[in-house]
Amino acid sequence: MLRGLHTAASGMIAQQRRHDTVTNNISNIHTPGYKQNNAVTRSFPEMLLAITGVEPTERREIGRWTSSVFAEESLSIHVQGDLLQTNLSSDFALISNIDVDGQAFDASGKAIADNGDVIFQPQAFFTVQDENGEIRYTRGGKFTVTGDGILMSGDGSSVLGVDGQPIQLPPGIGLDQLVMTDNQRFLNGEGEDIGVQLLITRINNPNDLIREGNGNFRFAGNDADTAPIAPDERVEVRQGYIERSNVDPTQAAVDLMSAMRAYEANQKVIQFYDQSLQKTANEIGRI
Repeated sequence: MLRGLHTAASGMIAQQRRHDTVTNNISNIHTPGYKQNNAVTRSFPEMLLAITGVEPTERREIGRWTSSVFAEESLSIHVQGDLLQTNLSSDFALISNIDVDGQAFDASGKAIADNGDVIFQPQAFFTVQDENGEIRYTRGGKFTVTGDGILMSGDGSSVLGVDGQPIQLPPGIGLDQLVMTDNQRFLNGEGEDIGVQLLITRINNPNDLIREGNGNFRFAGNDADTAPIAPDERVEVRQGYIERSNVDPTQAAVDLMSAMRAYEANQKVIQFYDQSLQKTANEIGRI
């Protein structure tokens, strides 16, 4: 009976985490560049059920039983979000559709190789530097300029150029006077190159990114799996647009209701066990 209590309780915890994850997705539907989080649940290691006789040779396996479930991690879905035109020269949206030879990616950005390995579609990110000097990656392209011409992302991180240094615009030039070319270089109002180019980084496996908040990700993989995008890759930066979050509000509402119903079902199971234990202790114990 206590095993049943443990199973139901772990189910409630898992569904609560799933509910919190979906709620966070819904609250960030209008956050530029936000990438949806999915809660991943797994079963505890299965337990062997067997009949054990007097002699070892009589031991016979009768099946396996999964004891409970737990919410192991949350995975970000890094597929492309829709673009929203703002007509603001300070807004930039990334369009990333990087190919991998011989692979066809599904809607979640995943493909299965011939040998059975799972391959994730590489993604492109703006490269920024936080206040601690650490390199971070983001898809949020709502930029601003400080009084001394430093290009900043929405959370106050410095936007980096191809030289690996924070981008600083020439004196007297604001974002409203700049036009971006196809290779992410900035031109002034007169069409002159001002020597500034955005650093767009390719992440071969976006699942190596760890969410840090404010739309920023920290890369925890091998440095060899990151590189500036090549000119022939299918990556584009559009000025006057922002990338909307890739959260599907309809599916999020369904997931929210599903998590709530599963939580309630586990709650009723615990109430049933509680009543059974109460009867066992108060009534059967007196006999």
